[in-house]
Amino acid sequence: MIALDTNVVLRYLVQDDPTQSRKATEIIERRLTRQDPGFVSLVCTLEIVWVLGSLYKRSPWEISDHLEMILAADTIQVQNEQEVYQGVIALRNGTGTFEDALIGGLGVWWGCSATLTFDQNAAKRLNGFQLI
Repeated sequence: MIALDTNVVLRYLVQDDPTQSRKATEIIERRLTRQDPGFVSLVCTLEIVWVLGSLYKRSPWEISDHLEMILAADTIQVQNEQEVYQGVIALRNGTGTFEDALIGGLGVWWGCSATLTFDQNAAKRLNGFQLI
């Protein structure tokens, strides 16, 4: 297994640099296999969301499509895949930010009874958050 940096995954998703996008596509579509997949960490996932929204000005719907494509790939293993998927659902449905949903989901995964927050929107819209 090899880890993929954010820039490799982004070049594959957005295809905006002819040379780097071609290399990223070669790796993701031909080099990685089910037996020898690529690894996408939570940090990489968060960077992907931030870059797509901030720099590429992609909509929440477009960002969630990109993330679902990564999650669906048989040749990519995403760290805490279920919690990342919960973030995708929150983003797609407009019930919260990807980041907040991931924070809450990871808290549940770790066994926490709640995620304490000052964020009224997160507390109102996402399960497991408690306003303090």
